[in-house]
Amino acid sequence: MPALYLLAAVVGAVWPNGQSGGGQGDVIVHLVPGPIHYDFLLPADERTRAVFGFAQAAQHPGARWIVVGWGARGFYTATGDYTDLRADVIWQAATGDQSVMRIDVAGQLPEEVARKVLHLTEAEYERLLTVIRGDFAEERPISGAGLSATDQFFAARGRFHLFRTCNVWVAEVMTQAGLRFGRWTPAPFAVTLSAWVFQG
Repeated sequence: MPALYLLAAVVGAVWPNGQSGGGQGDVIVHLVPGPIHYDFLLPADERTRAVFGFAQAAQHPGARWIVVGWGARGFYTATGDYTDLRADVIWQAATGDQSVMRIDVAGQLPEEVARKVLHLTEAEYERLLTVIRGDFAEERPISGAGLSATDQFFAARGRFHLFRTCNVWVAEVMTQAGLRFGRWTPAPFAVTLSAWVFQG
């Protein structure tokens, strides 16, 4: 079964979603891999800060980028890297869990930080913002949840499970924003592959 899942991830990563956008605009967005999943890094300009105005994390004066991700509540809010993994939270995430959105900020990115640079048009970026903002179910942060000194978690729409992971969410956002990408990317390597195939 694990081998079939991984094979399906490869197929899903290279199966085009039918969209055609991305790669030709002036708005820079980063897809940045973490130990477990990918995040979007959005420019911390006035437009983006206004969209996430309810989040104190997004208003940090020194921010160059606003970091946004989606994931399982039990897993995401307690798992910074692989050393934090526990069998119970893995099982809960795989079988179904409530989802959360995370917002954090970043400064100037060092050259050695791995990333995929997306070049979006103004219209594509507006759609991307609308899609991501729409996945926040509440504007009040979850008390006591955080992986850094600056991040916040919020209740999100949809449930997390083995076939709709945080990395699948990345592909869904790309598709809804009209950007060319793979149809199903359940693991970080699938996002990496899809970004390489479809976004240059």
